[in-house]
Amino acid sequence: MFDTKVAIVLRNDLENWQSLNVTAFLMSGIVAQFPDIIGEPYIDRDKNIYNPLSRQPAIVLAADPVTMGKIHRRALERGVTASLYVEEMFATGHDAANREVFSQFAPDDAKVVGIALCAEKRATDKITKGARMHP
Repeated sequence: MFDTKVAIVLRNDLENWQSLNVTAFLMSGIVAQFPDIIGEPYIDRDKNIYNPLSRQPAIVLAADPVTMGKIHRRALERGVTASLYVEEMFATGHDAANREVFSQFAPDDAKVVGIALCAEKRATDKITKGARMHP
């Protein structure tokens, strides 16, 4: 049905609140990169209007820190722009602080806790190789 695949990969040692927080942040990056992924507003029987949602499902995976680093490198090597969340962002409180702490790391030393991407299906599968379905 879709030529592309949305995948969110979370580090497998996060607290539940961290996993949910990171998932929300990462998916917002996918929507920013691909605004046409958003469908039409939802309307219930009483004609109340709700926000539109993604037209395409997203798979949520989990991986250990070493595999997270490999996934990050594969995305960069293939030129796939990804959403990325590093561990140090948990200690910040707003977007400017997030970007400031993010800028202090390079791919070789970033403690990646989450990565999301939308790419052609096979490319997504190759990039996320080694990750498993999130529990």
